[in-house]
Amino acid sequence: MSLHEITIAIMQFIEHHQVWALPIIFLLAFGESLAVISLLVPATAILFGVGALIGSGAISFVPVLITASVGAILGDLVSYWLGKHYHQQVIASWPLNKHPKLVYRAEQFFQRYGTLGVFIGRFFGPLRAIVPLIAGTMHMPTTKFNLANIASAPVWAFVLLAPGAFGVPWLETLLG
Repeated sequence: MSLHEITIAIMQFIEHHQVWALPIIFLLAFGESLAVISLLVPATAILFGVGALIGSGAISFVPVLITASVGAILGDLVSYWLGKHYHQQVIASWPLNKHPKLVYRAEQFFQRYGTLGVFIGRFFGPLRAIVPLIAGTMHMPTTKFNLANIASAPVWAFVLLAPGAFGVPWLETLLG
């Protein structure tokens, strides 16, 4: 099954089983923000699609925004905790040991930007999967990490959801 087929299937499930929409969105945002797992989960594409469901009126924007934000915050927090408590063991484990350049780039990115790097890192695919983990391994103070994590999650969720949520009605108005 292709990424596109998975995305369509999940969006159709959400549309037809709306009671499951928020738990699924939480899990997608959590998985997208969790170290390493985000490299395997096609959550970004699905969350863009969820934005289109919002735009069509199938689900409501604010609960989805809050749910995606909380999932992202908790995913990054777990990643940070793993890095802080398991340091180099995590970096030396599969699959990160197969991607030393990614780890190196994330370390350099974090060293250069610090707290701002945690905020910015959320918006860049492969870095999103590892910056919180690296912040933990490099002993970033928890308060600074939480500040960047909590501030960036709603912005990230909005950026993913807004094009579909607000673009679809706007486009229909423009073309109508």
